[in-house]
Amino acid sequence: MCFNFRFTFVKIIALKQVAILLMLTTILGSCVQTGVFEKTITLQKHEWPTSQKPVIRFNITDTNANYRVFFVIRHTNAYRYNNLWIKVLSKGPGDSLRQKQQFDLPLATNNKWNGTGLDDIFDQRILLSQRPLTVIKPGIYEFTIQHIMREDPLQEILNVGIRLEKTTLP
Repeated sequence: MCFNFRFTFVKIIALKQVAILLMLTTILGSCVQTGVFEKTITLQKHEWPTSQKPVIRFNITDTNANYRVFFVIRHTNAYRYNNLWIKVLSKGPGDSLRQKQQFDLPLATNNKWNGTGLDDIFDQRILLSQRPLTVIKPGIYEFTIQHIMREDPLQEILNVGIRLEKTTLP
């Protein structure tokens, strides 16, 4: 009996040490800069009027990097459509003209929401272009997002935003 108790006690101490080591690794690992920028805008009353055009700005200093651009959305299960049409205007530092692109973003496949969900809220990050954003000049890069759906205001949208992830070209 004594041997069994000591063996169990040693196992508990070893498990605690492993748990502490994992926590320290997680905490220290979270201090490393990953090259990811993400900003979202919270929409009031869970609706997105066409007149509200969130502007997302990133200060990018690494001119040797390229970035994959994602649209970020959080919506409820009550969102009525399988997709979302948006217009994105982008502008680099010192640019006088904005680049304009329209996207038809799939939010559901076979009546099942894409992304991750918890209860009735779903988060999605949707890649906007296979071609990465090339950073030529350091400075402020600006993205303006507008939905171009027929419903106005668009119901059951909680947050929208932009995410940039550093990537390497092949």
